[in-house]
Amino acid sequence: MKSGISLRASHIYLNADVAKKVFQRIHYAYVTYLKEQQRLLITPVSSQWFVKMYEPTQFLLKERNLKGDKTLAIREILIDNDLNPEDRDLEYEWVEKTNLLKVVI
Repeated sequence: MKSGISLRASHIYLNADVAKKVFQRIHYAYVTYLKEQQRLLITPVSSQWFVKMYEPTQFLLKERNLKGDKTLAIREILIDNDLNPEDRDLEYEWVEKTNLLKVVI
């Protein structure tokens, strides 16, 4: 089975199922990279607790197709943290209680 999240052309691709579950009708995401855990944390901008805990960057969630797939352009995070930019499926965990995606990058 394909992962619900992948890295393609310096963009995080969220398949429609993941995007709907996490973001519903919200079009912006907070993203931060935790170097010690090698994880991206992604959450809707409605998550006020996230801003208090981290210093996230706000990204536009772009619509990719009619199915509802969405992308986040994270090139600056990849460059700033010297991360592997190769296209690949990514492992992730969804923390439903806080509506947080933890993505292994």
